[in-house]
Amino acid sequence: MGKVLEVKNIEKYYGSKTNLSKAIDNISFEVDKGEFVGIMGASGSGKTTLLNCISTIDKVTAGHIVINGQDITRLKANHLNQFRREELGFIFQDFNLLDTLTAYENIALALTIQKINPKEIDKRVTNIAEKLGIQEILKKYPYQVSGGQKQRIASARAIITNPKLVLADEPTGALDSKSARQLLENFEILNEKMMATILMVTHDAFTASYANRIIFIRDGKIFNELVKGNDTRKQFFEKIIEVQTLLGGDLNDVI
Repeated sequence: MGKVLEVKNIEKYYGSKTNLSKAIDNISFEVDKGEFVGIMGASGSGKTTLLNCISTIDKVTAGHIVINGQDITRLKANHLNQFRREELGFIFQDFNLLDTLTAYENIALALTIQKINPKEIDKRVTNIAEKLGIQEILKKYPYQVSGGQKQRIASARAIITNPKLVLADEPTGALDSKSARQLLENFEILNEKMMATILMVTHDAFTASYANRIIFIRDGKIFNELVKGNDTRKQFFEKIIEVQTLLGGDLNDVI
């Protein structure tokens, strides 16, 4: 299906020459188009640093990150901003919606910045709102909707530009169990029906069980990898718990 993401021998150091700390230690992996990949690890394992480097928020010290054939480690500031805007989608734990804009306007904002034709914008927003079941709240402001609805608006905003890669950072962290389940079911829709490629950082085994593959990080290195294959979500969840035990206990207890 083609590779969307190639992470090649990346390293990330923080600090000075006399006090260096290695957050990422020679990590390599690939993500194919249409995959839903989870990244797990205890606090301080390097998983968030890894996501920040892939999302262009941070820069690697060594190695290369290639997204859709473009080596982002070689891009300069202006091109990097354009790449982030056009090729990546982001779903944050705290939603990051603009309170002064309606749900429709929040979703449409990226397309408006790209100067897409208004009719095309309306078509895209209507289409994705229908898929995510938020047609009835498009005229409402973020403060007028629930946490679960906010997250669906954020999901719609992330996918509206047809990004090559959607990056989710602890997306269920601020949600109750019902809203979290609804969001994860929406992720399945984005992944299976809209062929979105998703890379998600989470410490929660239940959340991770919705992914197709899990990469476990420990001390800045890849510790293990699980592929869902033909397993049920419950079977996959149980395997995730087993790896968490090998990592040194339930990650939910150490975050």
